[in-house]
Amino acid sequence: MYLIVGLGNPEPEYSKTRHNMGFDVINKLSEKYNIDVKKEKFDGIYGSGTIENEKVILLKPQTYMNLSGKSVIQYANFYKIDSKNILVIYDDIDIETGKIKIRKKGGPGTHNGMKSVVSELNTAQFPRIRVGTGSKERVNNLIDYVISKVDEEEYKRLEEGIGKAVEAVVDILKIGIDYAMN
Repeated sequence: MYLIVGLGNPEPEYSKTRHNMGFDVINKLSEKYNIDVKKEKFDGIYGSGTIENEKVILLKPQTYMNLSGKSVIQYANFYKIDSKNILVIYDDIDIETGKIKIRKKGGPGTHNGMKSVVSELNTAQFPRIRVGTGSKERVNNLIDYVISKVDEEEYKRLEEGIGKAVEAVVDILKIGIDYAMN
């Protein structure tokens, strides 16, 4: 079983913001694989189903970004999911809009949601997909930048990364992370 976690802030208030790329990927997976993500438990909204013959739980923590790990650890413990089967998807301002990066493990960097997940799981040994939201411009107020609504034109560019992240999740489940990274 895999726990596929999208990081973000509660919808609809934070829909179509850069910081909700993880939620957007979960929403697309939910739609594509007909998995309703509507049940509430352990500080999150989730749904369970099958993707590429793998049992999955799709999770959107409802703790706000900075406390995401509190929800993730509860699911991991309850369902006895090993960290190598916890796939976390989140936004990254250092990656160009529309691009993604896949890693098998690693530190949280400056992302507060990932800091929470790493802290609560007590490990950085889990795969992740980072969805680019980067700007070539210098950003004065990072918090306002990541939580402010984007216009339709920018969201179309962000959707490219969301689509690539959905494909990456499917590839990881189907052929493994080493192949998906290539």
